[in-house]
Amino acid sequence: MCRLLAYIGPSTTLHALLYESAHSLHEQSWAPTAQRSGVVNADGVGVGWYDLERRPEPARYRAARPMWADRSLASLAGVVASTAVLAAVRSATPPSPSEESSTSPFTDGPWLFAHNGSVDGFRSGVGTRLRRSLSERRDAGIVGTSDSEVLFALFLDRVDAGMPAREALASVVDAVDAEEGGHLTMVAMDGRRLVAVAAGDSLHLRTTGAAVIAMSEPHDDDAGWESVPDASLVEATPGDVTCTALHRKGTA
Repeated sequence: MCRLLAYIGPSTTLHALLYESAHSLHEQSWAPTAQRSGVVNADGVGVGWYDLERRPEPARYRAARPMWADRSLASLAGVVASTAVLAAVRSATPPSPSEESSTSPFTDGPWLFAHNGSVDGFRSGVGTRLRRSLSERRDAGIVGTSDSEVLFALFLDRVDAGMPAREALASVVDAVDAEEGGHLTMVAMDGRRLVAVAAGDSLHLRTTGAAVIAMSEPHDDDAGWESVPDASLVEATPGDVTCTALHRKGTA
């Protein structure tokens, strides 16, 4: 499993987002409090951020080591500021290895993507069938071994076909549920908005002024945090959030 953080709003430093809170993503790398499986997130750390005045594509930093041992990230975090950030710490789902190429966030064009959960039966046939459903272009872009990267490729195929991002995420859930299902909490962002689906793993939101932050678990005890109901779709732009129901196979 993983712990995720997505932010969109006024410019702020990576250090403020990732390190400064009482239960920051940094602390969640070794002491998560609401994780469905795994006790630490020691199998990688990644963060992507945007500078839209320079280019639409995000910058990204990833490493296959624990966040608490990553001095390079800690060093740059205080001098990098952004209006849109997606970060994750990873606990690899066995037998997936600890490797940079399988660490969120994934990126292509303007998109960043992260997944918390697992695709049921991914190593016993489901992953192969999902990859067969991909376009040649998107299948060729997969470089790692994780189910998360396949989910991202499924999302990109749908966006390529003209599907709005929130509908694309919902369609990915449908595709996996048509197989054996899974835990499919996912976040995608393009620097101007974030879209997310809470499907099997926790997601919490807090809106403060023009800032919106989404996390697997809150990074402080602020009363403004709201738990996103399971089987929900979220879309957020600075200061504005909409949440609607996602109808999954086998749910009411």
